[in-house]
Amino acid sequence: MHRLERLSNALKTDLWIKRDDLTGFGFGGNKGRKIEFLLAEAIDSKATAIVCQGAIQSNFVRQLGAACSMFGLRCVAAVMNMPYYAAAGKPTGTKHVGGGNRILDDLFGVELRIFPDGDWEQLAKHAGEVALELTLQGESPYLIAIGGSSALGAYSFHLAGEEVIATGEQFDFLVTPSSSGSTHAGLAYCFQGTKTKVIGISADPDPDDELAHDIVSLCDLVGGITGIEKKIRRADIDLRMGYCGEAYGIPSEAGTKAIEQFAKREGIILDPVYSGKAAAGLFALIESGEIGGKILFWHTGGSPTLFTTPQ
Repeated sequence: MHRLERLSNALKTDLWIKRDDLTGFGFGGNKGRKIEFLLAEAIDSKATAIVCQGAIQSNFVRQLGAACSMFGLRCVAAVMNMPYYAAAGKPTGTKHVGGGNRILDDLFGVELRIFPDGDWEQLAKHAGEVALELTLQGESPYLIAIGGSSALGAYSFHLAGEEVIATGEQFDFLVTPSSSGSTHAGLAYCFQGTKTKVIGISADPDPDDELAHDIVSLCDLVGGITGIEKKIRRADIDLRMGYCGEAYGIPSEAGTKAIEQFAKREGIILDPVYSGKAAAGLFALIESGEIGGKILFWHTGGSPTLFTTPQ
């Protein structure tokens, strides 16, 4: 975690960054925090195979594949080229499906089961079917929710928030990418009741407000693990939907410009799926005067998606 000197000067604020892109595990990224707990539970349960789900360029699948290779576990991923929220409609933008995380998935030995594009609920159903198939083959599968968004996944980010607090640095705002919800939930739960206001920038459209309610539910689960009595309500969750572009996985124009700003002013690489869009929201909120003071931007990683090829 460090201060961004040139961007702070340009934006006339005190901007810092948390570098989860530098976790050093499976090409880096925030997912390693969640996997630390999820894979431990899988191993304790004597699982022989891990079943996960996501978009074909999923950062979670890539890092999970690396973890499974370390423990000799079979990793099977149910994926779609472009999953989407049914209520938002099927996106028409260009898919970026080749290269990037696909190359790393192959290196780590991930077995990809590619399904036709559909909504996220269909993808979850496919993952359940894959788990059943492995069970019938004699495996003991451990099924992981999309993006590791479970009680343990969110709890890992409660600990991540405590990691920041332990440095002694205090922030007025914390801005993070938000998608499946557990990163946002863990941070929101940790900083509830402090001076730090957590803002999540959604990476995909969610017209039914489903994601925000999922984040509230995940916060309740974190409370069950920590034993800390905090009641998080929908009104406590600040989730911004205006910077996601057309759809999940499709780069936005503002996100691309934000990636360029981070690269040219700080030499830091963001990604087009999560952190680029979140940085676009960060810049817009600062420039509008809605947020200011000392701000922490959470870099969740994902740099392999910069090297994808369109279809």
